[in-house]
Amino acid sequence: MNPVVWFEIPVEDLERAKSFYESVFNFEMPVSEMGPAHMAWFPGGPGEGASGALFKTDGYVPSHHGSIVYFHAPDIESSLKTIEENGGKTLVPKMSIGEYGWFAQFEDSEGNRVSLHTPAE
Repeated sequence: MNPVVWFEIPVEDLERAKSFYESVFNFEMPVSEMGPAHMAWFPGGPGEGASGALFKTDGYVPSHHGSIVYFHAPDIESSLKTIEENGGKTLVPKMSIGEYGWFAQFEDSEGNRVSLHTPAE
């Protein structure tokens, strides 16, 4: 069993970040509030891998430091192009990781370091 069940990506501007991720990955992210926290939810659920949310609340600061979330990307180069068209930037271009496939890293609209991954065929 995969021990990762949840992730949160800190944001300063929830609508900007939501628009960025919806454009890059071509899915919709429903928004909700829980007390002072505002969230936009990534798709997922039981049996579909770890899920999570963009998270805006006090004490959450976008960063290049700390944990890095890897998103599946069937076409990394195309995803990086879309990322740059939507206000992000490539930090590490597509790179082979041998038998594990390929990865790249980018900065999202909020200043977080995030990664893309494509498994080896």
